[in-house]
Amino acid sequence: MSTQPLVAILSGAGISTDSGIPDYRGPNGLWRRDPEAEKLVTYEYYMGDPEIRRRSWQMRRKNRTLKAEPNAAHLAVAELEKSGVPVRVITQNVDGLHQLAGVPARKVLELHGSARSFVCTGCHARGPMEDALARVEAGEDDPPCLECGRILKSATVMFGERLDPVVLGEAVSITKACQVFIAVGSSLQVQPAAGLAGVAADHGARLVIVNAEATPYDELADEVIREPIGTALPKLLRQLGVEPPQGL
Repeated sequence: MSTQPLVAILSGAGISTDSGIPDYRGPNGLWRRDPEAEKLVTYEYYMGDPEIRRRSWQMRRKNRTLKAEPNAAHLAVAELEKSGVPVRVITQNVDGLHQLAGVPARKVLELHGSARSFVCTGCHARGPMEDALARVEAGEDDPPCLECGRILKSATVMFGERLDPVVLGEAVSITKACQVFIAVGSSLQVQPAAGLAGVAADHGARLVIVNAEATPYDELADEVIREPIGTALPKLLRQLGVEPPQGL
């Protein structure tokens, strides 16, 4: 019985655009269209300005992320995992769609945290984002922690915050160990996540980049695919001997 190669998939915002979640750094991304919006997810501004927090909670209330469903690309990754191929997902996204598609949570590393939970900046209590948003809907424009009264935020890594060193360390270890590294829907511009593509190449993995725009790591890649992700990724995974989900 042959040993299956370990496949690491680094996913960025582009994998979730077909689910109705806009990307942030693409040509039409939010940060390019509205640079002021970046303040709403910048830790220093968020902690120091109650008005920024109020606007942030309204942004979360209107955000499509919690209502989004996995698309063909997420489902193809889940099918790859279910087929028995060793798969680890390293995601820059905070939408939880890989898990909703069926990838076991223990096989998904969320580098930038999760928008599906809130966390207290004081006592670090956590809970479902829906609970905090229900308080906003009920009239609390900046709901404090029910445990200690301190400031709540999304359980995502804001600009100005460090990535969890344990999660990042696991991502680096997986990247060094994998035989195939697929970067999909990522501009590969945000460090340290972007640097994983270089780590994979340095350690002999086959590097495949699936992204609409050029990335700084294209020259290192064994293959660069510019096709739409919803069709390109299932096709790529078929080359690994996996059929895509039926009906997609």
